[in-house]
Amino acid sequence: MKMFVAGAWRAGKSVQNVRNVWTGEVLDSVPIADSTDIEDALEAGAEAAKAMRKLPAWDRSRIICRAADLVQERRADLALLITREEGKTISESLAEVSRAVETLRWSGEEAKRLFGETLPLDGAPGGSGKFGFAERVPCGLVVAIAPFNFPLNLVCHKIGPALAAGNSVILKPASATPLTALRLTEIMLEAGLPALALQCVTGKGGELGTALCGDRRVRKITFTGSFEVGQAICRVAGVKKVTMELGSNAPLIVLDDADLDLAVAATVATGYANAGQVCISTQRVILHQAIADEYTSKLTARVAALKLGNPELPETTLSPMISSFEAERVASWISEAVAGGARLLVGAGVGTSSAASLSPEILVGVSPSMRVWREELFGPVVCLKTVGSFAEAMEKANDSRFGLSAALFTRNVDRALTAARELDAGNVHINWGPGWRADLMPYGGVKDSGVGREGPRYAAHEMTELKSVIMHMSPTGQML
Repeated sequence: MKMFVAGAWRAGKSVQNVRNVWTGEVLDSVPIADSTDIEDALEAGAEAAKAMRKLPAWDRSRIICRAADLVQERRADLALLITREEGKTISESLAEVSRAVETLRWSGEEAKRLFGETLPLDGAPGGSGKFGFAERVPCGLVVAIAPFNFPLNLVCHKIGPALAAGNSVILKPASATPLTALRLTEIMLEAGLPALALQCVTGKGGELGTALCGDRRVRKITFTGSFEVGQAICRVAGVKKVTMELGSNAPLIVLDDADLDLAVAATVATGYANAGQVCISTQRVILHQAIADEYTSKLTARVAALKLGNPELPETTLSPMISSFEAERVASWISEAVAGGARLLVGAGVGTSSAASLSPEILVGVSPSMRVWREELFGPVVCLKTVGSFAEAMEKANDSRFGLSAALFTRNVDRALTAARELDAGNVHINWGPGWRADLMPYGGVKDSGVGREGPRYAAHEMTELKSVIMHMSPTGQML
């Protein structure tokens, strides 16, 4: 496939292969953008921003909603591409495409809802006789850097609100999963998007990100990825708006009055989906000692029943990881924890197929100083720790530099409300796991988990600036 730059599909001086995660076979190749490609994209994007701000909201909405219809029509093909390129099970990929359709539709609707407000200027000294209003105007050129783990929906979460708000966009998909983003670019153009409004450049993020994010023509950056990369982007960004959705090691608290069957089901659903490669995946399970043994027994049976295999087969319930490098990294962290005194209840380490497969794992006896507990693991592993009280559970959950999502299982309303107020997270779930998201809700983290919020309504607002307009009147009511 070619990348889309300055209104045209173009090849590169060099290419990289994109492989089927399960079989290792080459799916396609994409260009590796160079400095000339990036400069062309920036120049075209800056010019397109001027045209996009003049495109009526009705037209922006119509185009984005038409793209949603096209994604829905091609649901099966897109899901198969996601499964082959990213590795998630076909059922998970189908669900992602359905979510992307809704993300685009909500974005299209938000194009018509970017309201301003009147300003009560007579409430200020000297404000009598003046009329003011604030309107939302596009930021301009937006750079959107997407991760590998949701190569369609998270791209839609970035480009949908950006285009809805009247911006132009340069999209940089993850180097491991560029094919889905390029296919979406084709769909957006087919839906009627002006050719310069969206560009998709492919290549290595470490090399392209600095050139894109540091350029003064860029007025907004939206990034999803690791804390380390997000921090590096912020250092080079300069004076511009940023949205950073970064790492997590999400806690799930199970108290002594919890519905254990529901808690176990939630742990499996939110701890092992997409092989744990989800920003809000359950990683740290904090158990009240009164129910720890029963919960652990039930969880062990459920996790042992997960079926790792070819993600295109409907019976597969656990997908491979994105690469052998990542599988080996997670396995090394597990080995490090076991060497430090942790115990592996379920798991057999790295698989033997050609894919980057890792069996589902449960670790107990984990120390808070271990990387499997302290850092973002991003693999099919949950770590269990026992505590003696609700207060201790809350303390352990908040003892992290991250704060993206957290969860609590209890039947006690007072405990639930206390957790809602006091858990340090951008999203708090009561009686389900942390790995759940409705695409219309405000989504983002605190602490090292980032700044800003996604969700079409909230992202569209962050893709705009507020401009104040003041009309000065004479004492007789005439314009001065």
